[in-house]
Amino acid sequence: MCGIYLSNIPYADEEVKAKLNSISFRGPDYIGIEKVNDITFGHLRLSILDLEQRSNQPMVFENLTIVFNGEIYNYKTIKKELLDLNYFFKTESDTEVLLIGFKHWGKAILDKINGMFAFSIYNADTNTLFSARDRLGVKPFYYYWEDGKFEICSQIKPLLAGKKINDEAISIYLDCMFIPSPYTIVETVFKLPPGNYMEIDLNNSTLNIGEYWNLKPVKILDISYEDAKKELHTLLLDAVKIRLQSDVPIGSFLSGGIDSALVSSIAAKVSESKINTFSIGFDNPEYDESKIAEQYAKILNTTHKTTICKPSDILKLIPKLTDVYDEPFADSSALPSLLLNSVTKQYVTVALSGDGGDESFIGYEHFDSLMQNKKIMDIPFILRKFIAHSGILKLFGMDSHRIKNALNTKGRNDFIENIFSRKGFLLMEKKQNYMKYYQDYKYWSSNFLQKAADLNIKLWLENDSNVKVDRASMAYSVEVRSPFLDYRIVEYARSLPMHFKYEKGRQKKILRDILKDYIPEEVFNQPKRGFAVPIGDWMRNELKEEFLEALNDDFLNKVPNLNVPRFKRLLQEHMEHKEDHTANVWKLYVLSKWYSEFGFK
Repeated sequence: MCGIYLSNIPYADEEVKAKLNSISFRGPDYIGIEKVNDITFGHLRLSILDLEQRSNQPMVFENLTIVFNGEIYNYKTIKKELLDLNYFFKTESDTEVLLIGFKHWGKAILDKINGMFAFSIYNADTNTLFSARDRLGVKPFYYYWEDGKFEICSQIKPLLAGKKINDEAISIYLDCMFIPSPYTIVETVFKLPPGNYMEIDLNNSTLNIGEYWNLKPVKILDISYEDAKKELHTLLLDAVKIRLQSDVPIGSFLSGGIDSALVSSIAAKVSESKINTFSIGFDNPEYDESKIAEQYAKILNTTHKTTICKPSDILKLIPKLTDVYDEPFADSSALPSLLLNSVTKQYVTVALSGDGGDESFIGYEHFDSLMQNKKIMDIPFILRKFIAHSGILKLFGMDSHRIKNALNTKGRNDFIENIFSRKGFLLMEKKQNYMKYYQDYKYWSSNFLQKAADLNIKLWLENDSNVKVDRASMAYSVEVRSPFLDYRIVEYARSLPMHFKYEKGRQKKILRDILKDYIPEEVFNQPKRGFAVPIGDWMRNELKEEFLEALNDDFLNKVPNLNVPRFKRLLQEHMEHKEDHTANVWKLYVLSKWYSEFGFK
């Protein structure tokens, strides 16, 4: 787990070092800078496999130079194949396997590797650069390209100088609380989408982006539930096992949820030593899952650490939030994620997590909402619109926002997309259409819930969940590995009949039934609380002055496309306990801190 940087812009050595130092938390163990022809390579190493200097980067093999961030979990299998082809290795690292594998197979190596990665390989003989990002976008990849000049980096901060704010991206952020790929906060920097590769030919100054993996239509398996459960369990066992490969201490995050409980259970079973588990708790019982996690830890016989999160802890983390999340990012669960990783680093350098389980196995609350509204969406739109505005709903006591929203939405796909809006439309003068990059989800499945799950995987998982985990863990030089993000599990889950995953409101059915092999059902069968913080209450009380100071008129009037009078009304309603506008207030607060941190006017 590291940070990469490379460019053919002739920066001075001091400038390159300053860029790397600005994100040095990604790799504190070694900073490597090398020049090959006109290209400067920079690398920040967090040592996980083969801790010796021989595995430092940039790494060279014959005419190829690589900088690589991530882990190739099946590197030992690929290494054996290359050894049989008479290649020799100088290290025990996955970096060398990736580099030599590219030498032999070219971009076809992407179909062979299983991991989380973002890398660039330069061929000095052909003066070409090949880069790629993992299938699900676990590792970040930013790039600038203009007139044959390029910069590539693991984070956007080193690329921000001299750039102009992307007004369209700001509007998208106001809508969905993150900035999805390929957009970034500035106009001339982009994100390489997951499952994509990028080829730069420096001889003729051309850039080409291609796709090597994506979700696709699948044939639903004709399989019994018991056989499906057995096959999935086998896949999970292997996904966890290959993620336990490490030359540094390893542990597991453990909340009160199904996903982290199952990952930790399997890790405790297959690990050769007793595992460490970590959880965050809150004083507010509405948000606290720590007591459930402690029950799990006792059953699994792990060495467990619970950290209670207080408002004062959050206030201290806000500067860290804007420093390491160097694009505006308004998922408030990033705050406890930062705290969790700060504690975890005191004990281990690698941690397993349950991220990805909700997307593939229908775990989020909005899936229930979609099913509740499915019958409403079957009514012809003209009739639904009449019902919504006729007063009939009030007559039967059904005048809820949820029902009216369903009645007023034209089609099922529109209703699915609305779940990502988070009422951001309230903030904007004019709504932006960012969904043009995510339309394929409509054609991958005919099942209503699977369509929503696919959009979750392509939009939410990459741009929210993975960003949250990567930045929070890297802020403290911790590597997080998520077995549910193994592409084999994602593909297998999509091939299962929907009632194996979701049945009569029972979310993640098949995962729950596998978990029964490790933890009694009465222990884990409790309401889901998620990994949220009571930020809405804090901004009315402990953090009120901080918020009101940040959300001043001078800042608000600078935000493109913001309906300032409407937002000020929402802010007042929230502070006076008339309505809960936590999400929208938090978005603007985070944006204010970002403007201040990076000096954008």
